[in-house]
Amino acid sequence: MPIHNFNGETFVAFMDLCGFKELMRTEDKAWRALDSLYTTGYRVLRENNNQNQIEGIFVSDCGVLFVRRNQQQGISVETDLESLLLAVKNINEAMLNVDLMLTTSIAYGQFRYQERIEFIGIEKNPIYGNAYASAYFDNANGNPRIQPGQCRLIKKGFPAIRENNLNAGQFSDFLRERAGDSQHYYFYWNVLNPDEIDGFEERYKDAYNMKFQGMLRALKR
Repeated sequence: MPIHNFNGETFVAFMDLCGFKELMRTEDKAWRALDSLYTTGYRVLRENNNQNQIEGIFVSDCGVLFVRRNQQQGISVETDLESLLLAVKNINEAMLNVDLMLTTSIAYGQFRYQERIEFIGIEKNPIYGNAYASAYFDNANGNPRIQPGQCRLIKKGFPAIRENNLNAGQFSDFLRERAGDSQHYYFYWNVLNPDEIDGFEERYKDAYNMKFQGMLRALKR
């Protein structure tokens, strides 16, 4: 279904497919990765859409999700955030099942999507707003650099933060700060219980260090 015009404050998630440049070395692998991203995104957004409408635009190896907020229905920003996190979790889990990882940055602020007149061979769909810009630049050049599989929320401008607590419904206990980073909350979509977060962080750190140990061994040979 087409995405209709939107202009207002909302949550925006920018998702990027990890390692796509390397996948492009083999056309078949690149095509399968993109097909998985688009198919998964379409399915998840179709299944998740109820009173909290999550919409998405997928271009090349990236996806942009946003909440079409409907304040007239009395839906809170916390509920909107919960709906977006559910979509992000489901997309990440499905991609992980086909051995693909994403990075996801989420921001809140002004967002504008505008349909344009289309001609044969030309499609124009401008995206504007500080929420999109914040999510995009955080994913591309944020500090610290986002790592494969991570999903994080940019604190600046988030309306759901109250006294350093982030209310996201069923996902509130899965949002944590990480050592050395006071600018984000990280969403641990991949664990079943919040008690598993510390153990996951240790395993992730060990895997990250092993990558450099492998490089070191290769150089020494």
